[in-house]
Amino acid sequence: MTDDSSATGAEPEFSTAFDPAHGSAVEVAPGILRVTANNPSPMTFTGTNSYVVGDGGRCFVVDPGPSDDAHLSALLGAVGGRDVEAVLLTHRHSDHSALAMRFAEEVSAPLLGAAGRADSKGNALDAPPAGGLVYARHLADGETLRLAGREIEVVATPGHASDHVALSLLADGILLSGDHVMAWSTTVVAPPDGVMGDYMASLEKLLTRGETRCLPGHGGPVERPVPFLRGLIHHRRMREAAILKRLEAGDRTIAAIVAATYPGLDPRLVGAAGLSVLSHLTDLVERGRVVEEAIGDGDSTYRPAG
Repeated sequence: MTDDSSATGAEPEFSTAFDPAHGSAVEVAPGILRVTANNPSPMTFTGTNSYVVGDGGRCFVVDPGPSDDAHLSALLGAVGGRDVEAVLLTHRHSDHSALAMRFAEEVSAPLLGAAGRADSKGNALDAPPAGGLVYARHLADGETLRLAGREIEVVATPGHASDHVALSLLADGILLSGDHVMAWSTTVVAPPDGVMGDYMASLEKLLTRGETRCLPGHGGPVERPVPFLRGLIHHRRMREAAILKRLEAGDRTIAAIVAATYPGLDPRLVGAAGLSVLSHLTDLVERGRVVEEAIGDGDSTYRPAG
């Protein structure tokens, strides 16, 4: 994404102004329809965005979303009888993929997604579909797909999930960014499949690209990606610094760090915050800045190295 003169070191400017128009197909760019599933939650905002991309009699669909009959009907309505050349997944979390196999079978289209780590089973917040996924083939970083008259570059963006990819619509300057970059909130990076070091590297990777707009998996678009990406990087670095400060002050557990660094947090998000702190701590341990000491029953305490 091309650089601009925006100052670094600033928090991202989040926006929660978004009308999901559940059940309706909303044109967000020429030839691109967004259909938002009615599955709102603290983790999914107003619901999961599915995208139908194409002109004329052909299209492809990105992230069919949760298993929901009403959403299936809305997606089929957005397709409108066109030939669906492929169904693509940005990642396998169930709010994006639970409908994928059923939808792909309904429209007689191949299902494509990245492989991710073979041993990853997700976690309570970001679990894959219970029945699993069967892909026609796996997407590879940097490959170019030709679907519905468009060229789409696959951009591996692991971090939120090991199999996460963004999809660049090259001629449109648009990045379908999944859960990696969202205008309404930071991304949860939850071990074991979520890895903070990978997430930060993926943010840096996107800064080198040329897209001028992101269409995410939840909420509205990111209209100025470069300063927003820089803000996300700054936000995570500040979170890391806050965690190190709490360790230096004597906090030793994730619960204590969450209580001190997330004041006034919605109780429904305490678990997600704990997983995010764990991801930061795991990264700091790997970099030699923090020492982890097991205390039994799968629990650990943490202290500054040295």
